[in-house]
Amino acid sequence: MFGNLRVLKNALRWSIVIGQAILATRVILRLFATSRGVAIAATPAATSAATSAATSAATSHEETSGTLSIVVPVLDEEQRLGPCLDALRFAGELVREILVVDGGSRDATLAIVRTAAARDPRVRLIEAADAPAGWNGKAWNLQTGLCASDPRCRAILMLDADVRPAPGLCRALVAHAETFGLAAFSVATHQRLAGPIDALLHPSMLATLVYRFGMPGTAASSPARVQANGQCFFVARDLLERTDAIAAARDSRCEDVTIARAIALSGTAVGFYEAPGLVSVEMYASWRELLQNWPRSLPMRDRYSRIAAWVGLAEVFALAALPPWMFVTSLFRSNASARARVFRNLQLGLILMRLGTLAGMHRAYDAPGPWYWLSPVSDLPVSALLVASALRRRHSWRGRTLV
Repeated sequence: MFGNLRVLKNALRWSIVIGQAILATRVILRLFATSRGVAIAATPAATSAATSAATSAATSHEETSGTLSIVVPVLDEEQRLGPCLDALRFAGELVREILVVDGGSRDATLAIVRTAAARDPRVRLIEAADAPAGWNGKAWNLQTGLCASDPRCRAILMLDADVRPAPGLCRALVAHAETFGLAAFSVATHQRLAGPIDALLHPSMLATLVYRFGMPGTAASSPARVQANGQCFFVARDLLERTDAIAAARDSRCEDVTIARAIALSGTAVGFYEAPGLVSVEMYASWRELLQNWPRSLPMRDRYSRIAAWVGLAEVFALAALPPWMFVTSLFRSNASARARVFRNLQLGLILMRLGTLAGMHRAYDAPGPWYWLSPVSDLPVSALLVASALRRRHSWRGRTLV
């Protein structure tokens, strides 16, 4: 009996080793393939545009003759929208209009928009009707904004209310699109953390994306490989209309990724890039808000993901969440066999890979502090939370049910 139990334990250990080795190979190849990416650069033209915008009235001819429409979907954003609209006043002459699409706010959001519109005539409040059956609120707001936008605008920039754009952002995005021949890409925004607990949780959640999709800086035309961030998403108008990508995301919990995947299905490469010094965001005001909201979309499950979403979660569990605990428990075993050493060394190697990822992610944060370096301790509960979220059929956001 004990002999059979020992054989079973050895078989289980080797199964774990083989499984981790296969998944680690996938992740390492993914990280290597995305390690030589590029970033969106602030151009000299962007700098001069910022200076011009800061010293001239928003009603100038240049400010109203642009070809870019900015769509900002909102719902109860009185705490975050004001600074975003203040920053967009200096977005430059490329911006023709700034459409703030409201999904039924019950706070001071509408008053903030009206105040901004009085200062900048490009700002328009669009009050979206109730979302039709089968549509989630943000996707419906984006669709409403697209339909209400000026058809002369050749590109749409989707921005979240918590985004803080630098004056040169829009010109830099347009220059990046022209330089690399891109019709769709989003920005890995620079993150501001709300406090120590945020610094323990947010990097752990962000690391799950790096493991599953690689690093920012490239474009992909495979739906399984594209990355996207709806906080700052630039898309050519005709492409967005032709692919009907927003409608494809109507019932998605991860609207940004679903939009990117729908575009990629057309054979168009979708990019994901950092933009140092051009855009930052404080996603959530507290760690409680972070836990309540981000895990809803992080599993990246939608109509296009199929088995890939579960494989990605398996990679996170096997390569980031479990190795520290498996390594510690292996130290208490007296077994000094070759199998035990292979097992222990593999766990140590995976821990070092996780720490390397943490070091590489550091540039994504604004002064993350010492708690940032302890964030891997959150990997196991974060991974369990993502699996639970992926299995959950109904979610809520600001009092509204998402199916």
